[in-house]
Amino acid sequence: MTAPRRRMPKAQRMAQMLTVAEEIFAEQGYLATSMDEIAERCGVSKPMLYEYFGSKEGLLIGCIHRARAELREKTAQAIAGATGPEEFLRLGLLAFFEFIVDHQRSWALLRQEAAIAVPSAQEEVEGIRQQQTDMIGSVLASFAPGIDPLEAEAFAEIVVGACERLAVWCERRPSVGPALATDYVMAVIWPGVAERVLSHP
Repeated sequence: MTAPRRRMPKAQRMAQMLTVAEEIFAEQGYLATSMDEIAERCGVSKPMLYEYFGSKEGLLIGCIHRARAELREKTAQAIAGATGPEEFLRLGLLAFFEFIVDHQRSWALLRQEAAIAVPSAQEEVEGIRQQQTDMIGSVLASFAPGIDPLEAEAFAEIVVGACERLAVWCERRPSVGPALATDYVMAVIWPGVAERVLSHP
């Protein structure tokens, strides 16, 4: 039975729907999740879910959009005060691994990408990767204007790919927190990046 619905502003209600949907998607997977269950947990009618998001796919896209915006904001805030490429890279990596810890449901949803048979959602997840690579590549280029743009882009792709795999590995090893994960990535990636970036002032 659907719980009585409390009146709240539309933006707040949509945020609640996204939070509940994200929780259930992360718990059960996208395919096993029903709009009926999301509506029941939210305390709203199923027609209201459709009115706000159009479909279950629309809800999923909404969840990914929110995660993308939160990651972008956290990363941008973290690197704002960086004075050099090494500090920038370390702060950006730390922000990513902290995001994984602080937004475990968002991360669980994003890493299910291969199991989500929704092309638009897969494109949205790829959009998050592109957002991060664009940010890394552009900042590296700002510190080393003489670097080949293709090379800066390649470094950014390597960083993002390494972080994704290490984040999955960290899930199986809870003792490895964001700081240590950042140290591991820096130990492997920074020497190569430094050699190329610092040689193109």
